Amino acid sequence: MSESSSALLRHRFGANYTPSRNWWYCWNDFEPSAIARDFDALAGLGLDHLRIMLVWPSFQPNPGWVSPAHLDRLSQLMLLAADRGLDIQVSAFTGWLSGFAFKPPFHEKERFYSSAKMWAAQELYVRELSKTLMPHKNFFGFDLGNEMNCCWSAPCAEGDAWMNRVLRLMNELCPGKVHVNGVDHNPWLQETTFSPQALVKEQPIVALHCWTYWAGAYKHGGPLDAPSVMLAAAMAALARAYGNDPAKPMWVQEYGASDEWMDAKLLPVFMERATLAAIQQGVSYFTWWDSHDVDRKFAFSDSLEYGLGLLTVENKVKEHGRMFKQLAEQYRGKEAVIPKAALPPPPPPRTSENSWRWMLEWMKKNSRV
Repeated sequence: MSESSSALLRHRFGANYTPSRNWWYCWNDFEPSAIARDFDALAGLGLDHLRIMLVWPSFQPNPGWVSPAHLDRLSQLMLLAADRGLDIQVSAFTGWLSGFAFKPPFHEKERFYSSAKMWAAQELYVRELSKTLMPHKNFFGFDLGNEMNCCWSAPCAEGDAWMNRVLRLMNELCPGKVHVNGVDHNPWLQETTFSPQALVKEQPIVALHCWTYWAGAYKHGGPLDAPSVMLAAAMAALARAYGNDPAKPMWVQEYGASDEWMDAKLLPVFMERATLAAIQQGVSYFTWWDSHDVDRKFAFSDSLEYGLGLLTVENKVKEHGRMFKQLAEQYRGKEAVIPKAALPPPPPPRTSENSWRWMLEWMKKNSRV
């Protein structure tokens, strides 16, 4: 598929896919029938796209070799998704995922963003992935990696130069696709790895990860107060201010909620209010974290990882899964309406305290909570 600039401004609804069976260890213990069952359930929720994680060292365990078996499994997944009308965005250099750091062994002595040896391995990886993915019409595009700044930090000039280089390569190999850099909240709120100006300039649609807990919203109010339900809307406004681009398409690529943060009955309420607040500020794409709960046989450092899904591990729809389906049915395909009001200049210097001050002031002027 190819996304025009106008398509980037039409609402889409999807999920970050977490396989119900064997989490993302499934790349090494591949079971197509289990993935097919998951995709049936997700299509039943009315989703139109999924974001998937490749677990980089499984796909490229050696700098000069990308695993043909894993590429074949990726191709099988793409076919299963296509049969169910699901477009797929592929997060490549992952990297950081649910509290784990999956770093390739050949990374240890090299600077991730500036080493010539690392670039040779990275380029090979992108080229091999592109050969596998481009024949699939439901390939939506690459995400460089999941919250790469959590795994590999650097001065912004170094990170920006690498981002520009790898996005050029991806656009050369996979033209017409939507390639983004899904960083966490930190580069938007403080100085680290990628500058917000470059993030806005280099991405056709800006990927935002808007987690109320980790971004610090609960320091300023409860789960249904403006700092939480308007976080995604405010981050979109902040990004547009940094990019000096008030009409830039915006994608809430990760947002979610845990019953460890609020009563479970409030999860669909939070989802609805956060999504509607972002829609009111012209955000066009919404991708919930995540599709499925995680089997408790797997050890995670944070217990909330087990219960973030729209669906249970048995593919039963949860209450906020029903809410997401309603939102998708109501808004999918409609054109995002971007507010015309001028944005204040971004906060100097870029610190978390100054960024939150900016967002809280913006929320006061724009709140409908």
